[in-house]
Amino acid sequence: MNSLYDPEVVSAIEAWETPVGAKNASRAPATHACPGDWRDNWIYFILVDRFDNPSSPPRFFEPCEKYQGGNFAGIEKRLDYIKKLGAGAIWLSPVTANPPWFDKFWGGYAAYDFLHIEPRFCSDPEAAAKNPAIADREFRALVDAAHAKGMSVILDIVLNHAGNLFSYEGMGDEAPFNKAGQYSIRWKDGQGVAQKEWEEIEKLQNLTPDEGIWPEELQCNCFFRRRGKVDESGAITEGDFGSLKEFDTGYVEGGTQEYRLRNALIRIYQYFIAKFDIDGYRIDTLQYVEEDFARTFGNAMREYALSIGKTNFFTFGEVWQDDDEAKIARFVGRDTTKGDDIIGVDAAIDFPMRRRLWDVCKGFAPPAQLAAHFDNRRETLKKIVSSHGEAGGHYVTFLDNHDLNERFHNPGWEGQTKVALTCLMTMQGIPCIYYGTENGLSGRGDTREYVREAFWGTEGAFQEGHELYKQIKELTKMRKLYPALRYGRQYFRKVSGNGIDFGYSPYKGGVIAFSRILNGREILVVANTCCETAEPASVHVVVDRNLHPFGRSWQCLFSSEGSRPGPKMTVQRGDFHTVEVSLAPMEAQILA
Repeated sequence: MNSLYDPEVVSAIEAWETPVGAKNASRAPATHACPGDWRDNWIYFILVDRFDNPSSPPRFFEPCEKYQGGNFAGIEKRLDYIKKLGAGAIWLSPVTANPPWFDKFWGGYAAYDFLHIEPRFCSDPEAAAKNPAIADREFRALVDAAHAKGMSVILDIVLNHAGNLFSYEGMGDEAPFNKAGQYSIRWKDGQGVAQKEWEEIEKLQNLTPDEGIWPEELQCNCFFRRRGKVDESGAITEGDFGSLKEFDTGYVEGGTQEYRLRNALIRIYQYFIAKFDIDGYRIDTLQYVEEDFARTFGNAMREYALSIGKTNFFTFGEVWQDDDEAKIARFVGRDTTKGDDIIGVDAAIDFPMRRRLWDVCKGFAPPAQLAAHFDNRRETLKKIVSSHGEAGGHYVTFLDNHDLNERFHNPGWEGQTKVALTCLMTMQGIPCIYYGTENGLSGRGDTREYVREAFWGTEGAFQEGHELYKQIKELTKMRKLYPALRYGRQYFRKVSGNGIDFGYSPYKGGVIAFSRILNGREILVVANTCCETAEPASVHVVVDRNLHPFGRSWQCLFSSEGSRPGPKMTVQRGDFHTVEVSLAPMEAQILA
């Protein structure tokens, strides 16, 4: 299977397009139903190579850039563990095949064969390398097992680049960005050696399955920028990621004006939906492809999924912007400021929220910064999304992931992590939890490998009795019981220590306070970020005066410290209706 038009690929993609009852009709198996609303779930993010292997320990000590040996069978073995934690979906790092000789980008982000599954993620890698059907079966078995337990499967994919597939003449695998034009390149053979005569891949004959790039529709020099790597300052973005070679997804075929590369990538990922019953895509480095292609791709996946009976297929992209809400919005949803009718990807990974929530919960920044950010977001999105409440469906929120140098959790500071998790699970967005967070993984160092631990190689892994595991389960129950925590409008609330002077908490170690409101029901979340050695805090928190007349009783539904303080009453403080909340240091409460 080396072409997008081989019978197996055509059969998978087009089987559903033949009407039932038509001559030679061949219908694919029924697809798994996606959630009616993805805000009803939260997502558990797994690095396939670093999660579990039922048969072997990790191959190396941490940190490690090479393959550790995690596999599909290890994930399947832990599905009950993930389900009990409360996740409604798993997000898997890329599973497309990387070059056999390439052992560093174990994460799957260095693909060379976009139609086949990575054999190193299989129970018998050697057998899977010889027979790709084995890898297909093992990956589909994992997807089917997750579906059988009621969980959706999101697959990480890459539109921006391929692996380290060629070298630059006279410079090796990496080259400085060439402003003047394209470099001469040399494609690599099956051992990763650049061949002097292999200048244009479209002219090469009899490539083996381990050489070049596959499927054959991707074999064209014109599909790669060939200008060296991006500027680390961010000033230049149209180039390689180190040795990972960037596609030129803006390339237009002369004469026909056809986007051949874009069309090939769209067909590749339609095939994965059809072949493996995938429920969603997380799109790596989405901000580095052209906006019109990002939006076209999201729309194409949505329409193809609908055409085969899979409604609400989910796409979310990596748009790494810490401050530019407007830029994120250009990739996501229906941008009513544009003249087209294309709906982009469904959501973006919420980097702006992560940075502020991280800093506030660790006491590095005052809660006022987090509140101001969300006030700004609400103003930015007014012209783009249909309502303030709908904004939550456009963001996948998180605390930490594989692209940072440290995890949020610090051993001995469980209270701090509990406060952050409470905020994450109750703020607008679709929460995503990085594997091992629930067991207190705390890797940190000067490279990203420190947060990419081999989970099954850590002491006490997969413990359902861990206090963070139990808290995430409890927060999942809160989200299910109270729809406002999934769909509600969000408003940060002003607080006061003396009942007279109100504002967003302006000091480090201050109090976070926000409400989620849905159909007349207000849920209030209040968190004290002050360190454990400080005194308890008692604050007056503003609530909606139209919903809460004087004397309205408030009940504590949840405390990160396990306490259940008695009911509180709505009172009047100057122009505000407020409720007084008492919190221990590093305690978060949910009230209604």
